[in-house]
Amino acid sequence: MSQVITIGEPLVVLASTEIDVPLEDVTNFNRYLAGSELNVAVGLSRLNHSVQFITKVGTDPFGKFIKKELKKNNIGIDYVYYDDKHCTGHQIKELVSKGDPFVFNYRSNSAASFIDSAVLDDIDLSETKIAHLTGIFPAISSSAYDTYIELINILKRKNIIITFDPNLRPALWKSKEEMVNTLNYIASKCDIILPGINEGKILVGNTNPEVISDFYLKNPHTRAVVTKLGPDGAYIKQKNKHGFKIDGFKSHVKDTVGAGDGFALGFISGLLENLPFEEAVRRGNAVGAMQVQTYGDNDGYPTPSELNEFIKKQHISI
Repeated sequence: MSQVITIGEPLVVLASTEIDVPLEDVTNFNRYLAGSELNVAVGLSRLNHSVQFITKVGTDPFGKFIKKELKKNNIGIDYVYYDDKHCTGHQIKELVSKGDPFVFNYRSNSAASFIDSAVLDDIDLSETKIAHLTGIFPAISSSAYDTYIELINILKRKNIIITFDPNLRPALWKSKEEMVNTLNYIASKCDIILPGINEGKILVGNTNPEVISDFYLKNPHTRAVVTKLGPDGAYIKQKNKHGFKIDGFKSHVKDTVGAGDGFALGFISGLLENLPFEEAVRRGNAVGAMQVQTYGDNDGYPTPSELNEFIKKQHISI
């Protein structure tokens, strides 16, 4: 039982410790967990919210490492299943002094891609308030997609709020058209959509946050759209209300990986704590700004005291 549930593919990252060295020349790596949905779970747990994670991992050392790390991060593993026929997804990642690092994936036919809807048979949602989904997991296989859609149907029957971050990964899809059509279909079933401004250009054909918002708000299930504007903050529009912008926070950018997930977890934590909608968005901006100041995928996600101190230093109250 948990306040939040999510489904995704956890990855083990072997991250270079040698700055600006091509991966083929790197000899030293650090190992840690990654994956968009897992990042959100880690950050929510760090902010003292209970989370369950649905997935499959291999019985290989990486799969066992993931289970241990999830437990260490106080993330529920009731629905983390072993697959003794397929390996755990992993990736290697550059360390760069500027820009986005190059990442190479080893995730084809991973254990998570062989998940099936049977894993949902015994799921306990009695205390779940929010389910967080992204556009990554349904792209990894047809069985992952089917399981994902079945989970959405279960969540809708139980009136659980669904937040959806499109989180575009074009390399995982057969075509751009399939990606756009599938993700917009999924978005039509969700309550709160969290696109990035550049994702709007691909999914909606426009970078105007008002246009992006109106595109999704025409869906009967969608209550609100929060468009992430990077360092400029976020644009909010709720159904039957005027849209407006919430300014971002100042930060020294080291690595943008995990910033969008940071926004999502900050925002979701605000909803769980019954903050006003715009204050939840402002908290999302804060966590995203904290994450870009670190090199890891989720190293910058704060504890409650760290988050409050960061906000306090910038003279913005939450």
